[in-house]
Amino acid sequence: MALQTQQTPKATKTAAVTPVGDATFASHLSAAVETAQPSVPGQSYKLNSKGIPTDLAAYGNGKVPAASLEKVGSTGHKLWAPAAEQLTSLIADAKKDGVTIGITDSYRSYGEQVDLAKRKGLYSQGGLAAAPGTSDHGWGLSTDLDLNGKALSWMRAHGSQYGFSENVPRESWHWTYSPKK
Repeated sequence: MALQTQQTPKATKTAAVTPVGDATFASHLSAAVETAQPSVPGQSYKLNSKGIPTDLAAYGNGKVPAASLEKVGSTGHKLWAPAAEQLTSLIADAKKDGVTIGITDSYRSYGEQVDLAKRKGLYSQGGLAAAPGTSDHGWGLSTDLDLNGKALSWMRAHGSQYGFSENVPRESWHWTYSPKK
């Protein structure tokens, strides 16, 4: 098992790269780990044509390694590190305004996406799940929030200041982080 290490302003992140049988994918994965960009407030990122940061796209949806994910505050929920940092700030700032924002879901592995689609049905068929491998949760960019009316109003007024938008019409709890290009 080869290890790749990247120094970021916050900490050294190490990811294990396991052989997958496809040398091209392993090469892209290794390159992505080596070139993953450190999180800096206001930093812009190289995005692919679908708006996904290229360092994440190299891993595949639902296959983002733990080293590229970060806990949101003191919760057990994880997102892509820049999204986690922004959501942590957002929750803290909402609290200063007397608003409580909770988290009910965050990063989903591919297997978790498959399970959710079986349990909740596909969004395209009236259910609540994206087709496995297409969910923004699988990139660590989306979170499902526990929002009462006051918290939802606060998110709608302030979420974009932290890079989050409400981007699924039937799901006022679903918020997605969009990194700057």
